[in-house]
Amino acid sequence: MPQGLFQIGLTLLIVIAIAPFFGKYLAKVFLGENTPFDFIFSPIEKILFALGGIRRRENMTGGQYARAVLYTNTIMGILVYFLLVTQKYLPFNPMRLVAPRWDLALHTTISFLTNTDQQHYAGETTLSYFSQTSAIAFLMFTSAATGLAVGIAFIRGLTGRQLGNFYVDLTRGIIRVLLPLSIIGAIALLTQGVPQTFLPTQVVQTLDGGSQYIARGPVASFEMIKQLGENGGGFFGANSAHPLENPNPVSNLLETLAMVAIPSALIFTYGIFANNLKQAWLLFWMVFVIFLALVFITATGEYGGNTLINGTIGAEFANLEGKELRFGWAQTALWAVLTTATMCGAVNGMHDSLMPGGGFATLLNMFLQIVWGGQGTGTAFLYVFLILTVFVTGLMVGRTPEFLGRKIEKPQIVLASIILLIHPIAVLIPSAIALSFPKTLAGISNPGFHGISQVVYEYASAAANNGSGFEGLNDGSLWWNLSTCFSLLLGRYVPIIALLLLADSMSRKQVVAETSGTLRTDNSLFVTITAGIILILGVLTFFPVLALGPIAEGFKLASGIK
Repeated sequence: MPQGLFQIGLTLLIVIAIAPFFGKYLAKVFLGENTPFDFIFSPIEKILFALGGIRRRENMTGGQYARAVLYTNTIMGILVYFLLVTQKYLPFNPMRLVAPRWDLALHTTISFLTNTDQQHYAGETTLSYFSQTSAIAFLMFTSAATGLAVGIAFIRGLTGRQLGNFYVDLTRGIIRVLLPLSIIGAIALLTQGVPQTFLPTQVVQTLDGGSQYIARGPVASFEMIKQLGENGGGFFGANSAHPLENPNPVSNLLETLAMVAIPSALIFTYGIFANNLKQAWLLFWMVFVIFLALVFITATGEYGGNTLINGTIGAEFANLEGKELRFGWAQTALWAVLTTATMCGAVNGMHDSLMPGGGFATLLNMFLQIVWGGQGTGTAFLYVFLILTVFVTGLMVGRTPEFLGRKIEKPQIVLASIILLIHPIAVLIPSAIALSFPKTLAGISNPGFHGISQVVYEYASAAANNGSGFEGLNDGSLWWNLSTCFSLLLGRYVPIIALLLLADSMSRKQVVAETSGTLRTDNSLFVTITAGIILILGVLTFFPVLALGPIAEGFKLASGIK
């Protein structure tokens, strides 16, 4: 136990140390200020802006920004779908893999387009090297940069600035943030034994004279943008539990830090934009405390192990089912909570094998979407909760609510409500339909309370742009491919449009002079109320699901019922 806690604590201390500095760098990039690497990035950007006819100083309204997001995403989606269904005829296909079924290709395209990367296939046996790099990895960069751009535009509007230009933000996000860090990270993973090759599957002779097929490919470059961009889709079916994606504790630490780097830093980016680092630190610690509580719930459950198994063998052991022994219970527990907290979705163990506490924590993360939140848009959800907290507290004291000196009125509350209410619609409605037909539609492998969690987890993962899953579902079917597409699209684009319109409306408001009666949003009292509202809204909305799933499963195990 002490060694596992030390590993978790050391990782979190590194996160606390790097987040403010990285947040400051992101602020400089998107404020257009000078950075130490301008001599490299500026010439590349000038060429791209010239080729695309982009005017860097041309600002967009919320509607224009949203249309730019939808147009570019539509074009990219059509291109990638075409590449997937024609992969048989394209190069870099040494295993001569045929195209996936149309519904699987559609689900895969939409999944990676929305920065979800939910996979109903095993990469090494379904997609060619060309598809993995030119289609999937391409969307990993562009979808992550899209989310980051929307998050930055929202922060600009919230702090009274113009929203900026989507094409400029998209380019800067890739050129100045994602691409350089991915290159550095890929080189670091190469030193740890992650392959980067276009050679075909290697055939080796086993000791008993048989043959073993070892899949490989351009994994290192794929792996780092998977983690850094909160993508989560694995080159291999086993994802980061595969030894060629994540071979040792050093690579595991690098991938863990990459997963949380941007979401944690964006809180400080907001603080710089708002010229209020005190509020940023308070929000950071609020999110950190909620995250730490969920890690504690998960870690204690995994360390305690399965009571039924321990009772049978007469000894206590940690739960190691579905885990890689090179990471153990501690790093698997931390990763499981972090991958659902950041909306990354990568896994280094099987979430289906988590104890009920782990199932509760991972589901709650995807229900809340703000601990730490996804790539840009997840961070924006945190500030939507701040706006709702200002509104609620304003009603309690009989004052017109204000945030950053701007009045919160009916249009802002309507948009904020849409952002938060669309998530349960995208999760609960298709879950109810699937659970109504457990054999023909749901394809549940573990009936009972765990089966409910399996189904709800799949839709929560899709709607939250997460991508991880409680494995065991027959999720490669026509129903799952098409129904999760509904959750993928609804959970991604409706909030993006509403966020941009909300940011636009906030940017146009006149600043109200601060008085002695102005509600302060940068003190511990307000942040505590915010945390309470987040947990109340998140838990109450999804409490029946949590009660029928992981909570009921936990009581069943505790009672000793098999």
